[in-house]
Amino acid sequence: MVAVIVVMIVVTVVLMVVVIVVMIVLVLMVVMVVFVLVVMMVMVMVVFVVMVVVMEVVLMVVIVLVTLMVVMVVVMIVVVLMVAVVVIVLLMVAVEEVMMVEVMLVVMVLVMVILVVMVVG
Repeated sequence: MVAVIVVMIVVTVVLMVVVIVVMIVLVLMVVMVVFVLVVMMVMVMVVFVVMVVVMEVVLMVVIVLVTLMVVMVVVMIVVVLMVAVVVIVLLMVAVEEVMMVEVMLVVMVLVMVILVVMVVG
């Protein structure tokens, strides 16, 4: 009888130990799965944020480049208009048939056009 009781106690203890080990393993597996999911979520978030930041930087660079291109074009137009004004004034002075009042009117109109172009630009 004592031997049977001892065997039953040993079997019970072994079963309890096995159940506790299985529980610990299951908890660890769940923790690992949760950890992996959290890490994946964090990685996805980081990748998303990095992509958004890269897109923002690319957009800013493109906007700056486009602005510089527009400014260059406006400057070129203004320079061409100034050269045209100088050439027209020189031609009128050279011809000298036209009265000075008309020369002044043409110069004023061209200056107004240049100002409008600069404001629009």
